[in-house]
Amino acid sequence: MNRIDQTFAGLKQEGKSALIPFLTVGDPDVPTTINIIKAMEEAGADLIELGVPYSDPLADGPVIQRASQRALEHRITVIDCIQAAGEARRQGVQLPFILFTYYNPVLQLGFDTLFALLKENDISGLIIPDLPVEESHVISEYTAKHNIHLIPLVAPTSRHRVSKIAKDAAGFIYCVSSLGVTGERSAFHEGVDRFIEEVKESTELPVAVGFGISSREQVERFAGRCEGVIVGSAIVRKIEEVLPQLTSGVDTTKAGAIQQIKQFVQQLRV
Repeated sequence: MNRIDQTFAGLKQEGKSALIPFLTVGDPDVPTTINIIKAMEEAGADLIELGVPYSDPLADGPVIQRASQRALEHRITVIDCIQAAGEARRQGVQLPFILFTYYNPVLQLGFDTLFALLKENDISGLIIPDLPVEESHVISEYTAKHNIHLIPLVAPTSRHRVSKIAKDAAGFIYCVSSLGVTGERSAFHEGVDRFIEEVKESTELPVAVGFGISSREQVERFAGRCEGVIVGSAIVRKIEEVLPQLTSGVDTTKAGAIQQIKQFVQQLRV
């Protein structure tokens, strides 16, 4: 069974909602990313999205854009990101990995190579925000062959397409809580609760909500309405805040910074 399915099944039995952090791999470097992943798991994360740095991240707001730029300055590639998952697994991490990337890096790498690497490095899911459902059939044979879930995004503006999007989905449905790009928000799209209900009525898969969720109060707000809550920009901002310590070259200073990130994730766990 895919690790994503196992995790959601276990959480359902416990009556809990999944906490799904996002980070940009390679910000500030791959070994630090792996240490942050381990800290997030210890803090109570249930799954984790590994963001591939990209020069034109259409779905991402300024915080994640800056993180991508920092990683790209160190020449982090999609292969580096995938192999980081494998190294984290070898260091004992058990939670499911989901690779968040755009379609151009996928095309440049090639489907055969991509999915062989995903399988080899034990990545369970794939999110490609700029690949519409109408064109997703191009990789469906690969996702089926390797048991890797292609996780779709649905937004309030795509209400009329929810059933179509959900029909061939796997893993979970990523429900976008706000219009526009990622980023911390104090308010969400009007009618978001009804939208979540509409999505849940269209699928038996777990539904996870993301885009703009940045505090424990907001996690609590959505945790009772769906099976998962995704927190991205707030975590990436926290990493940015402690970047001087993470890049200090002093092991104890780095460890203290990672502890701050861990504590931030811990307080999101409800």
